[in-house]
Amino acid sequence: MLTDLNVARDISYSEDDLPEFTPMPWKLQEIRAAIPAHLFVRDTRRGLAWLGVDLVMAACCWQAALFIDPTFTRDTMVERLSPLGAEVARWICWSIYWWFQGLIFTGIWVIGHECGHSAFSPSQRVCNVLGYVLHTLLWTPYFSWKISHHRHHCAHASMERDEVYVPKTRSDLGIPPSSAEPIDYDEYFGDTPIYTLLMLVRQQLLAFPAYLLCNVSGQKHYPKWTNHFHPNSVLFSKHQRNAVLISNAGILAMIVLTRQACSLWGAMTVIKFYGVPWLCVTHWFIMITYLHHTDPALPHYRQREWNFQRGAAATVDRNFLGWMGRFFLHDVAHYHVIHHFFPKMPFYHGAEATKYLRAFIGEHYHHSEKPVFKALWDNYNTCQFVEDTGNIVFYRDRKGHAEVRPAAKYRTDDPSLQS
Repeated sequence: MLTDLNVARDISYSEDDLPEFTPMPWKLQEIRAAIPAHLFVRDTRRGLAWLGVDLVMAACCWQAALFIDPTFTRDTMVERLSPLGAEVARWICWSIYWWFQGLIFTGIWVIGHECGHSAFSPSQRVCNVLGYVLHTLLWTPYFSWKISHHRHHCAHASMERDEVYVPKTRSDLGIPPSSAEPIDYDEYFGDTPIYTLLMLVRQQLLAFPAYLLCNVSGQKHYPKWTNHFHPNSVLFSKHQRNAVLISNAGILAMIVLTRQACSLWGAMTVIKFYGVPWLCVTHWFIMITYLHHTDPALPHYRQREWNFQRGAAATVDRNFLGWMGRFFLHDVAHYHVIHHFFPKMPFYHGAEATKYLRAFIGEHYHHSEKPVFKALWDNYNTCQFVEDTGNIVFYRDRKGHAEVRPAAKYRTDDPSLQS
């Protein structure tokens, strides 16, 4: 019965029924002219005030966490709640700490990201000193990542030149070309939901370190051992090598400091107060960026049709954790589209600037109100590959189906029905 239903769904699918996409025609100068000039002004004091709020919140959470274990291991508390009840209450409190401290740490990381774009201050020295310190404390090689991230912004949504979240193609996965012959996509995507969940958890916890160390999700034509720590990596030019070494020195200092902290306070204490919140930073950062750049409605361009403004529009704003996302994460997920158009615009102008951007580019602005954890699961299952041909391509799902197709003049072929 289930097989019959799947066949019926496939028969009902037709490329001809999909909405068609035509890329935006405007120049970047025209779009910039639609944004009031005062929204591009960077205010160092305002940026420092936000950083100060983050640091105070982190210190307060840390101080509050110092009371968790002493409170719930006290004899009077164990007697009042029972040994099991006290233990459950203790780990509930630790979970609350990890949730909020993870968000706060992520907000601090976002400030470092602002510095990397020179959006924090008009002073490049201020940006580099603060960004280096903040990102190093959160295990990110500041200058190395800043360089590759700049290249990502300069080539976003380009199949040939983007640095991260580059879609796999049909041939990358060994799937035969679409034809009149039916393709059994279950042979390629027939994973169980449990396995898919495990792979998603792996992505959320390990993807950022894997990207830094092994170029996971980056350009496939780079050499095998491409990474963010080798000064001679293809990611960097000769004059950037000293910056890479400075970034490495910061990470080495963090290794030494972490080892000393473990010797002084114990590894478990370091993990509870710092390690788990840092792991949350990795999770939130990957979730935010994955959902910004991975969606069946977003186009990817091959060289002939790509330009900066088209690539900038190929991302999506999301209502990420509601007020917590706006306050703790500094609107990094709520107003990401405007950030791709104008990376030097400070985050505190994102909301207002987005109104003008949305009014100007209209249907080319992407926004989603879908709950973000549902969006993460849906997009992880839906966005599997793109076609090998076509100047503009969209993700296809585990059945080979797309949700949008390019207008006829931007297709080099007209895919037949997917099976």
